[in-house]
Amino acid sequence: MFDSMRKKVDNVNDIETIIGRSTHINGQISGGGNIRIDGKVEGGISVSGAAVIGESGVIVGDIKANSLVVAGCVTGNVDVDGNLSIHATGQLIGDVKVRSLNIADGGVFNGKSEMVVRVEEPMVVQPA
Repeated sequence: MFDSMRKKVDNVNDIETIIGRSTHINGQISGGGNIRIDGKVEGGISVSGAAVIGESGVIVGDIKANSLVVAGCVTGNVDVDGNLSIHATGQLIGDVKVRSLNIADGGVFNGKSEMVVRVEEPMVVQPA
């Protein structure tokens, strides 16, 4: 289940921004593409694509993304339009607002979750 998400956003060609292990950022990150974080970010993240928090990644701040994979540690609230996946090595402390939530055996989630149902407009049939 998690491999399909990992293959989709872990492909180097699909990730626009990578924050390396030895990088520490203090402040807000925003962007239009996919991002992978293996370092530490103290501040929020807002991207229109996918966000991947690697096993060595540490985020202290809120995250807004289209989808989110957590294999590291996140302390903050999360607002995800699509899927949130917490891997066995992942830990998320904070409230989440998501469409779908997957937590692997061993993954940690401590907070409130709100499952958002996106209502699609009904199809209107035009008379012939």
